[in-house]
Amino acid sequence: MTTLILETEPIASQVSVTNDKLIVDLADGRSISVPLVWYPRLMHACASERQNWQLLGDGYAIEWTDLDEHIGIEGLLAGRRSGESQRSLERWLSTRSGLMR
Repeated sequence: MTTLILETEPIASQVSVTNDKLIVDLADGRSISVPLVWYPRLMHACASERQNWQLLGDGYAIEWTDLDEHIGIEGLLAGRRSGESQRSLERWLSTRSGLMR
């Protein structure tokens, strides 16, 4: 097993969410795009919730307060998907049953 060693901490500068992708622009000029299905809360969110994000710290993570979703930039680069269990997701979805999607 190899270990990812980063020379510098990856920092996000911009975030966009489409119907099927999460796209993060990094401060060093790179962009990373991952399938939205990796993050079910984003997948089930409405467009306004997806756009209501903020960078944490200097940009080491992205937070969607409306969705209680936090994604670390280092994890994105490492290819980590959401670690949320299906049971937890189902509980969260049940609280949203009356919301427009």
